[in-house]
Amino acid sequence: MTKKLYIKTYGCQMNVYDTERMVDVMAHEGYAVTEKPDDADLVVLNTCHIREKAAEKVYSDIGRLRVMKQKRIKKDGKETILAVGGCVAQAEGSEIQRRMPVVDMVFGPQTYHRLPEMTRAADEAKSHGVRPRIVDTDLSVSEKFESLSKKTVSPKRTAFLTIQEGCDKFCTYCVVPYTRGGEFSRSFEDVMKDAGKLHEAGVLEVTLLGQNVNAYHGLSGAGEEWSLARLIRHLADTTDFKRIRYTTSHPGDMTDELIAIHGEVEQCMPYLHLPVQSGSDKIVKAMNRHHTIASYMKNIEAIRAVRPDIALSGDFIVGFPGETDADFQKTMKLVRDVNYAQAYSFMYSERPGTPAAGWENQVESHVKSERLAELQQELERQQRAFNDKSVGKVMPVLLERTGKQASHLVGRSPYMQAVYVDVGNEETAAQNFGKLVDMKIISAGPRSLKGEFAN
Repeated sequence: MTKKLYIKTYGCQMNVYDTERMVDVMAHEGYAVTEKPDDADLVVLNTCHIREKAAEKVYSDIGRLRVMKQKRIKKDGKETILAVGGCVAQAEGSEIQRRMPVVDMVFGPQTYHRLPEMTRAADEAKSHGVRPRIVDTDLSVSEKFESLSKKTVSPKRTAFLTIQEGCDKFCTYCVVPYTRGGEFSRSFEDVMKDAGKLHEAGVLEVTLLGQNVNAYHGLSGAGEEWSLARLIRHLADTTDFKRIRYTTSHPGDMTDELIAIHGEVEQCMPYLHLPVQSGSDKIVKAMNRHHTIASYMKNIEAIRAVRPDIALSGDFIVGFPGETDADFQKTMKLVRDVNYAQAYSFMYSERPGTPAAGWENQVESHVKSERLAELQQELERQQRAFNDKSVGKVMPVLLERTGKQASHLVGRSPYMQAVYVDVGNEETAAQNFGKLVDMKIISAGPRSLKGEFAN
């Protein structure tokens, strides 16, 4: 009898990748994905610990799932295994079960390959009337990838491929080094093995993932060190991937070789996510970001020199401890100078265990809110302007998912814009699903485009 698996994913693309691999791993155990937690035999919350609200939302969701578990037992007499995985699990471990006893399993982002064993142990405990108390927060990254490489992948047109995990930068606001561990680059052969599986599954667009993906330095069996740029060239030369992307990059690891890729490799998409966090050198230094505003702008100028049409994306934190009005205005100046196609911006939130959380010069909440509103207004204006410039252009769009109606398809432009198209009927939608097609952009919204098939 097929069992049902429900996973809720919080946070970054790395978590999306982790969720996909958990689905693959549990498929071998007879689990099929369901969109409803109510009838799931296993519910997994794949969590993010970057911001305080994200972590608290997990506890709120656990509270709702506790009620759901109780109703399912009364209605069908069936037990649901509730698991919390990911970075909140790594950071808080058994504290989650102490605070929320309804949670059966807690596992970190480097141990989800052991999810089948943990689930079997939980089932065994429940069969004997014992409440499972499983906690696995080991940080053995290499073991995880070795195990996952033995699994097959589901057929699809777009896919994430993790090539690097962890971080050695130790930004003073960030929990990643503590929840994901130090930097680890997968070997060239392991990456290519997984890339081959994706290729065989029909993937047309692959996104190479890493906390600092451009710090990738995987070794080959012959002892050669492979950079991200060299890896991208090899993928372009040896696979049928039509599109190659990578994220997230650190400004301190943008090499000349990597920048050149954007002008020389056709499959490398004209999109770069390059977080800067602040436009003030004083704040960037306090964040321990390992770059300056001048070095960041030098990267921007270099990438635009080889790929003038590139879409740039960034991350910003406002209200970092010690940030003055003058510091914030330097961020606004940088934003206007760069002119982003899209960006992500947040108010600074204290994360326990990070250096900045204990600093005394915290910025008042209302000041952070005001600054964030001003920043987001400018970023949204820039994104809308970038989208407006797309109207009338013909561009290739990979139609990767269905829309709200049966005749609607949604894809991505080379610049990471969502593109919607009404193909008229469900049959035509089915015929074009998963295809890379030329679309003429006929209108633009704040966060998406509308297209039609080009003649």
